[in-house]
Parts: sequence; C-alpha cells; structure tokens
Amino acid sequence: MSTKKPTGGKSSPAATSNDDPPPVPPERPAPDECCNSGCIPCVYDLYDEAMDRYREALKAWRARHEAHGN
Repeated sequence: MSTKKPTGGKSSPAATSNDDPPPVPPERPAPDECCNSGCIPCVYDLYDEAMDRYREALKAWRARHEAHGN
C-alpha cells in the first residue's frame, strides 16, 4: 500500500512541461460528416464548442507556463 497522498490531478510547483503537456486541439469534422439537414447539434456546432474548450485550456496552460518561466 502506498503512503503517498493523491494530488487530485494537480501538478506541483516544480512540475516540468513533460508533466503538463499542452492541450491538443480537437479534430475538425470531415466534410462528409455533416449531413446538411440542420441537425441540432450539428457536428460543426460540437466542433466549435470543443474549440472553445481547447482555447480556454490553452490559455490556462500558457498562463501556468509563463508563471513558472517555462
């Protein structure tokens, strides 16, 4: 049994960039993935939402790395 305390997914202040890789952007839907019938939500709507989450995650990642001088 381990005596280490869980960190809850948070990295320590001394974490390296290997411990905190940049977020990966979502894959854009292929043109044939949209049926052009007005689905709600459309695959492009889902992609736009994923891109919004990616941009926020990238912004937070950059702020963490600027704060640590990485």
